[in-house]
Amino acid sequence: MRKSSAVSISRRLAIAATPGAFLAALAGEALPAAAGRREALISARVDYEAWQKPRPVPGDVDLWQVAQWLDAHLPDDAIVTNGAGNYSTWMHRLFRYRSFRTQLAPYSGAMGYGVPSAVAAKVVHPGRVVVSWNGDGCFLMNGQELATAVQYDLAVIFVVIDNGMYGTIRMHQEKNYPGRVSGTDLRNPDFAALARAYGAAGETVVRTAEFAPAFERAQAATGPSLIHVRIDPQALTMSTTLDDLRAQGERTARK
Repeated sequence: MRKSSAVSISRRLAIAATPGAFLAALAGEALPAAAGRREALISARVDYEAWQKPRPVPGDVDLWQVAQWLDAHLPDDAIVTNGAGNYSTWMHRLFRYRSFRTQLAPYSGAMGYGVPSAVAAKVVHPGRVVVSWNGDGCFLMNGQELATAVQYDLAVIFVVIDNGMYGTIRMHQEKNYPGRVSGTDLRNPDFAALARAYGAAGETVVRTAEFAPAFERAQAATGPSLIHVRIDPQALTMSTTLDDLRAQGERTARK
């Protein structure tokens, strides 16, 4: 049989098995030998650990340290939810999900998911820590569901990362149309005061060192809590600033 025919046949081969049975059988098979596999894995691990090291960010709140504190202190079965935006990358890149069914996040970049998904998670798993990680724009889309958390006494910990803008859209504006800001600035409320108006606990964090004690107080609360984390608008991504993105866009535009 020619090689091309064999490949064609193998692609059409169907395996009748449940996922569990298939994976159990596969686990008993030896991996094919691959030159340099161990070295590649070691190198990848070194790169991963190097990327985990915090780098300087503008402002008094360092989300690198905040996300790594959560990684070190949340229980293994904690459920973390988020919407869509640059603010979520700190958790995606730095927080390690240690077991199944511990993350709720949207498909296709849907904003506003972090609040209602956390409320639902706490209803289903009342004994587990549930953290709702939100950007300011994301929270404003479905933040009224905080009233539901209060109504049913659901001890969700809502974290709102506030940079006063739709950060991801602003990032693309600065990259492609530097300096032409359109519809991405936000005039935000005092989110901690808003939480208290709903009947939840609310605190504002303006320095990195304030986050851990605020979170511990939220964990000790019997009902929902909100931590309003105010960050510098320049801290637009994990690796670059708003001004740097604008300068990059201007250089591209001049070419």
